[in-house]
Amino acid sequence: MTDDYYMRQALAEARKALEKDEVPVGAVIVANGRIIARAHNLTETLNDVTAHAEMQAFTAAANSLDCKYLDDCTLYVTLEPCVMCAGAAFWTQIGRLVYGAPDPKRGFTLSGQPILHPRTEVVSGMLQAECACMLTGFFERKRQ
Repeated sequence: MTDDYYMRQALAEARKALEKDEVPVGAVIVANGRIIARAHNLTETLNDVTAHAEMQAFTAAANSLDCKYLDDCTLYVTLEPCVMCAGAAFWTQIGRLVYGAPDPKRGFTLSGQPILHPRTEVVSGMLQAECACMLTGFFERKRQ
């Protein structure tokens, strides 16, 4: 499987969030070529500001592996993680992060500080247009 395939799986999760009127962000975590966690934003559903797709995925992946460290895993997420999620990614020691759309208002890269674990490889812009389009459409509909 390829990064493109796994990001499309994350987009499918984002669509689930959209159906629940959640901000459409989706995530999957892959270990040894197998998806071990699927998640999407649940902040409104759970009334929990920390229920971001990445946070849900980290918990599911750790439970799947029975291990808190995800150093041999890849996180695919449709939006650049916020500082909170990047901090959690640091603690999981995620091996690789692949994200779609940049988040110019809340993304972790804005901090200018290294937030991710030093060994975490980052790939940005994967299916960026598709990821951004879903988010843009959601917020445009909210403003109407």
